[in-house]
Amino acid sequence: MAGKTARAVLSPEQKAYNRKRLWVEIKKHRLLYVFMLPCLLSLIVFSYIPMGGIVLAFKNYRFDLGIYGSEWAGLKHFKAFMTSPEFWITTRNTIVISIMKIIICFPAPIILALLLNELRSKKFRGLIQSTIYLPHFVSWVIMYSLLFALFSVTSGVVNKIMLSAGLQQINLLSEPKMFYGMLYGTSIWKEAGWGTIIYMAAIAGVDEEMHEAAYLDGANRFQRCIYITLPSIAFVVTTMLILNVGSVMGANFDQIMNLRTASTQTTVAQVIDTYVYDMGVDKGQYDFATAIGLFQQGVNCVLLFLSNFVVKKMSGEGFF
Repeated sequence: MAGKTARAVLSPEQKAYNRKRLWVEIKKHRLLYVFMLPCLLSLIVFSYIPMGGIVLAFKNYRFDLGIYGSEWAGLKHFKAFMTSPEFWITTRNTIVISIMKIIICFPAPIILALLLNELRSKKFRGLIQSTIYLPHFVSWVIMYSLLFALFSVTSGVVNKIMLSAGLQQINLLSEPKMFYGMLYGTSIWKEAGWGTIIYMAAIAGVDEEMHEAAYLDGANRFQRCIYITLPSIAFVVTTMLILNVGSVMGANFDQIMNLRTASTQTTVAQVIDTYVYDMGVDKGQYDFATAIGLFQQGVNCVLLFLSNFVVKKMSGEGFF
């Protein structure tokens, strides 16, 4: 209220001065605003303008009439999805994969960052960092090609070696029971190294005097890591955890779409994202697919705020 009152009692001269001062600051930092323009334009074009298509979820879409000319359907598509057998299958698979990724994959970059921070040789640390970053730049299409070359039952290198040694072959790509293990393993291999960038940056900001004081008090490296480094980057860890929980209803479409096979795509590998693709792109049910996508993002939004609230109550630190 005080802020509103202060703004309300500003004289016309003060308002004119504030506007003039604002334009002076903009002119002074005009290059920064120029650099911001491409980001703002891409955000508007690719994020805000497509929001107009959300109305498709409430329409019986007809191509000849267009999105806004098609008749209203209300919540028809939402009800159809929630009462279908695919709702339970896709929702269960999505939640299981996402939660297990948080449990298994989320700690991996934190542990890697802590281990890298303990390396004394800067050259060796740089070599390790470069090596573990590289998989991030390999697409999931290439990832599947590598897995196929290694674990294909007919021509995979690993299976050929195991067969020649008299061992049983591993049907990694087509066996539903092995799909989740392959999913988590490839996630760690591909993204854990890249995720360390955020945590390494946070660790670099930890006060060295705290480590020196702990060292003088007799704390070893492990104790300094647990009681100084980890608490110092707790806010960053909390923020990343909230963002991960807020995207529980999304299970990395690119990864699953490329790694699923005919024997897994209708069972363990059928998540909400792939189901949206199957309904929208393959079958042309754009209104139904839009409703599913809107439902998914709505749940993600609720989970984001809920996880932030819970973490803030528990640790006193939240994302917002």
